[in-house]
Amino acid sequence: MLAEVLPPRVVVAERFTDPSDVYLFPEEEAVIARAVDKRRREFSTGRYCARQALAGLGVDAVPLLPGERGAPGWPPGVVGSLTHCEGYRAAAVARDHELVSLGIDAEPHGPLPEGVLGSVALPAEEETLAGLGRGRPDVHWDRLLFSAKESVYKTWFPLTGEWLGFEEAELSFVPDEAGEPSESVGGTFRARLLKTGHDPRGRALTGFEGRWVVTRGLVLTAIAHAPES
Repeated sequence: MLAEVLPPRVVVAERFTDPSDVYLFPEEEAVIARAVDKRRREFSTGRYCARQALAGLGVDAVPLLPGERGAPGWPPGVVGSLTHCEGYRAAAVARDHELVSLGIDAEPHGPLPEGVLGSVALPAEEETLAGLGRGRPDVHWDRLLFSAKESVYKTWFPLTGEWLGFEEAELSFVPDEAGEPSESVGGTFRARLLKTGHDPRGRALTGFEGRWVVTRGLVLTAIAHAPES
């Protein structure tokens, strides 16, 4: 499913259940030594997916330890991203000469809890979501906005090492043109960054472009930021 919203040069691995025989390196075990079962399953299956994806790049398994703000540390020459929600875990990786950053997110396709949208959306975004909802009421646009902003942050942080708040990116969405009846609906999104930032090469970051899909009860969003972007 995640491969639908990422270019072919990205290797994806995803799971809908948690395997019982996940191997963790001792350093990884130490990270979750006191974790509750839910956190342990999310962490372990995330590493399982990551190693499968890395194998697809021809990269050997190594410990993937959380760094600053929990972002996973990837092997040299690799960019990647992890995501998890109830009933779904995924990893996406690519070579760093093909992409400079990756951000993926998965959420259950349902409305955000009451009161959350106001802390996520800018006033202009709320107006946009209302209009989109009139055209496609089958999509929970508030949840899609939340997911896309998570993907924006996951793309931004490895490049800058800085926090990016929900209010510091303004998003717009374009659904794909309707075709044959399908259980999935998708499209593109654009993030205009409202905070000044630069990548490691000193290039200004002004925005990101990504793709989204709603399918099988999930919202999936992804950004593959290429060197020329």
